[in-house]
Amino acid sequence: MRPGPIMLAIWIAWAISWLVAAAWSDDTQSQAPLATEILYRILMLIGALVMVVPAHGYEGRLRLWHIGWWGAWVCVALIAAGITVAWWARVHLGRMWSARVTRKVNHTVVESGPYAVVRHPIYSGLLLSLIATAAAKGTVLGLAGLLFTLIGMWMKARLEERWLAQELGEAAYGDYRHRVPMLLPFGPTD
Repeated sequence: MRPGPIMLAIWIAWAISWLVAAAWSDDTQSQAPLATEILYRILMLIGALVMVVPAHGYEGRLRLWHIGWWGAWVCVALIAAGITVAWWARVHLGRMWSARVTRKVNHTVVESGPYAVVRHPIYSGLLLSLIATAAAKGTVLGLAGLLFTLIGMWMKARLEERWLAQELGEAAYGDYRHRVPMLLPFGPTD
C-alpha cells in the first residue's frame, strides 16, 4: 500500500466527519460579523485548494525535496496524530464548538484537557497535519498552501481571542490567555 492515498483518505475522513459533527452544537447567542471573518476564510480556502494539488509529476523548481517511502509513512502518522488532537479538542469543547466565531448559550472558558496545554488545540492539531502534508508533498505549492492556511488560522485565532475577551470578559479570558500558550505547548502565552 502506498502512503499518498492513505494521507488523502485521512483528510477526506476528517472533512466529512467534521461537517457531520457541525450539527452537534449549542444555539448561538451572538457571533462576530461575517465581514470580520472574510479575509481569514479566503486565506484558508486558498491554502486548502493549493494543498490538494497533487505532488506527483513535479520536478525541477516546483519540487523542493523527496522524503522517500519511510518519510512518507512518518508523515502519515503525523497527519493522523494531528487529526486526533483536533478531534480530541473538538470533542472536549463539546457543544460550544462552531465554525464561526461565536458565543454559545452558556458559553464558558474551557481550560481543561487539550485546552490546558494550548488555547487553540484544534488549530494546533490541524497545523501538525498540514505541516506533515506539506513535508510529504515537498513542493512549492505544498509550502504555499501551508503558509496561506497558517496565516488564516492565526488570524482566526486572534479574532476568536478578541471576541471571547469582549463577550466573556477580559478577566475570564485574559487570565487564561496569560497562562496558556496560543498554539505551541511551552510556547509564548501572548
